[in-house]
Amino acid sequence: MKADLYNLEGKVEKQIDLPKFFNTEYKPAIIKRAVLAMRSMDRQPYGSDPLAGKRSSAHYHGYRRYRYTMMNKEMSRIPRIHGKVGYMHMRARVAPHAVKGRKAHPPKAEKIWKLKINKKELKYAIRSALAACMDKNLLEMRGHKFITSPVIFVKDMEELNKTKQIMELFKKIGISPEIERAKEKKIRAGKGKSRGRKYRNKKSVLIIVSSECNLKKACANLAGADVCTVNDINPELLAPGTQAGRLLITTEPALAKLDERFG
Repeated sequence: MKADLYNLEGKVEKQIDLPKFFNTEYKPAIIKRAVLAMRSMDRQPYGSDPLAGKRSSAHYHGYRRYRYTMMNKEMSRIPRIHGKVGYMHMRARVAPHAVKGRKAHPPKAEKIWKLKINKKELKYAIRSALAACMDKNLLEMRGHKFITSPVIFVKDMEELNKTKQIMELFKKIGISPEIERAKEKKIRAGKGKSRGRKYRNKKSVLIIVSSECNLKKACANLAGADVCTVNDINPELLAPGTQAGRLLITTEPALAKLDERFG
């Protein structure tokens, strides 16, 4: 397969061969598994106090022939407070269904949220997600306005250091409507509005560069855009929300490095 190589004037300079990993079969199940494994790394363990609801002197005597037995008293067999005068005498506590009792199955802080994935499976998920970037049907399903992917530029693109320069380049190619689409925000439904995530933002382009450069800072203000190096690429960037088919923009040296790593 061949693809056009664009210069900074927005014109096709030549055609280059695409790496072999763009022929990888699309496997949505593996991509989803890899994305969920990446997300689990950021999960914050949480849980209640292990002694919550248990700080009580309430207890239960289960011995029948005993001076202080609690059997045959016409009461449910449940931990109760002893020796109190007034309404607290023989009040039920500790049990999950009792007033001020413990929770039956509370969240535990020691729970391990991290999901594991094999290295080869993770690598295959990245290759499959990269190949999915060429599928026009998947690009349309994600809502992208520009469905020609990947878009490859010359190495000089990595030297751009202003957002204005990048937007002018995108206008020449026809990618600017994609950035405008991502500016629209949607108010989230549900409790998340009061938890610091009121708006849902759209994802636009993913730009892959060969190494750390000024382009990463210049693209910081582009709506929905992400910039990463070849070494930092992961399934979550290629398939946000586990849905593959993201609009991919890269440079010629970055494509060569991708070929070395995933070819």
